[in-house]
Amino acid sequence: MNSVSLIIPVYNESPHLQKFLEVIDALQLQIDKELVIVDDYSTDNSWEIINNFNFSSRVVLDRQDMNRGKGAAIRKGIEQATGDIIGIQDADFEYETEDISRLLQPLIDTKADLVFGSRFKKSNPQVFRTFHYLINRILTIYSNLCSGLYLTDMETCYKFFLADVVKNINLESNRFGFEPEVTAKIAKLKLRVHELPISYYPRNYLEGKKITWKDGVAAFRHITYYNFFVKSSRCFKKDMPEKFIPMGLNLL
Repeated sequence: MNSVSLIIPVYNESPHLQKFLEVIDALQLQIDKELVIVDDYSTDNSWEIINNFNFSSRVVLDRQDMNRGKGAAIRKGIEQATGDIIGIQDADFEYETEDISRLLQPLIDTKADLVFGSRFKKSNPQVFRTFHYLINRILTIYSNLCSGLYLTDMETCYKFFLADVVKNINLESNRFGFEPEVTAKIAKLKLRVHELPISYYPRNYLEGKKITWKDGVAAFRHITYYNFFVKSSRCFKKDMPEKFIPMGLNLL
């Protein structure tokens, strides 16, 4: 594994975006890093900040022609990413970027095909707000029951995939449905999935948090739909490596 692409969807993040870009651009990893930044038609000056930033990393910049949602921005980023590994990074400081190196290592060592960063692993000392903690735990438990994949944090932002895997998943969700959708679909494949504890510093709505209770309700629908009502053969592209495809699954 020679390189990683970090997909960074951006929507109205101007208050802290300059500082975030400084941190993520300066981040040193054990393999080459590519930043794929997709602005989801921000209405503040986020796009101007991005364009005026003097990147030292390899960077791909794109902007949606209208506000389409986080999932749509991630899809566009995945299409343009060139790294052997592809990971998701929010454009804020809720997640500790220093954790990325540790999440990459099982992929670099060819011991995993997908790594989740868990905010709820026992070795993580972070204290959470009760409401958000319970919602995330309930969603994860329901996802586990539906998919058969045991995780502690399905809704985590930090997901790192082999590029050959995620580029060959047919993704549809436009908003925050990306998390339950991609989890349901990867559970249908023969993948080695690792989950490692990460640090987490939740922000509030005044600080720019976008997800709401409505997205939590929608997540239940997404989990149900993608686990039970979408044919497995339609979840993946024909270029999905054969070693990841379960016996008996014929791709359309």
